[in-house]
Amino acid sequence: MRASRLVSILLLLQTRGRLTACQLADTLEVSERTIYRDIGSLQAAGVPLYGDAGHGGGYQILGGYRTRLTGLTSGEAETLFLAGLPAAAAELGLGTVLAAAELKLRAALPAELRDRAERIRERFHLDAPGWYQDGDSSPHLAAVADAVWNQQRVQVRYRRWAAPTDVTRTLDPHGIVLKAGKWYLVARGGDQLRTYRVTQILGITILDEHFDRADGFQLASYWDSYVTDFRARLYQGEATVRLSPQGRERLNSAVIREVDDDDDPAPGGWVTAVVPIESLEHAQGEFLRLGGDVEILAPESLRALMQRSARSLAELYLRERS
Repeated sequence: MRASRLVSILLLLQTRGRLTACQLADTLEVSERTIYRDIGSLQAAGVPLYGDAGHGGGYQILGGYRTRLTGLTSGEAETLFLAGLPAAAAELGLGTVLAAAELKLRAALPAELRDRAERIRERFHLDAPGWYQDGDSSPHLAAVADAVWNQQRVQVRYRRWAAPTDVTRTLDPHGIVLKAGKWYLVARGGDQLRTYRVTQILGITILDEHFDRADGFQLASYWDSYVTDFRARLYQGEATVRLSPQGRERLNSAVIREVDDDDDPAPGGWVTAVVPIESLEHAQGEFLRLGGDVEILAPESLRALMQRSARSLAELYLRERS
């Protein structure tokens, strides 16, 4: 722990310049007395540290001295700033590890590239959860991640959607995926790889058993295949609709399979589209949110559902309020 703190002090001074004992203590969450002792140890080890007293004083490293602790090239370190997911790392229990890694990355950069890296941080931010969602929160996520990393077999109590809802499974955890703010575990049970929603894990026991990963397993390839198969199973039918320009923009363009882009478009820019749907009830809810920017042409059963909904809404809102 102390060795790690000494390295952190050195890197902080190298990346931020002059810092007081109070600032170092606050950053590293130790006492100022501890900082004084650590500074003395660094000086005794030959690190050219010196301090100035009074207003504007503090500790700093003699100009020209740099430590090389990362082994990264400047270009590699700069690029890695785009890969940071602070919130996700914190959920995985790696928040402090990420902070230390970023500190080392900054230390590996010369001043001019460090400025570029800081501009990347200031100009790009990834917010993984969708709108109106806070993402997943699971007390077992860190344990799942640890088992994945160490290739430890686990036993989980899992809540499924189908009966029996609560089941116990022994799994070989191969990887974790974060999609739209939701965490998924890819694990092998028996001879088959399956996907599990981490928030549905009710309990987890790390077993004292090491497992070998499936031959040729690649998490990204597996996930791409899983998503493709999921979409194929998800959409059980299709609807033919007319969309206004606003409706076409608001409807997820990824699910529009065909669009009638005639040379002679309909008045107002309306187009005809064929859209895959999960079920009549689900499609009804999805299309209702588009209001008057969509008209259902087929199937007739879906059009009838929309007509009934429109009548109910009209009766509700045209009725005189008492």
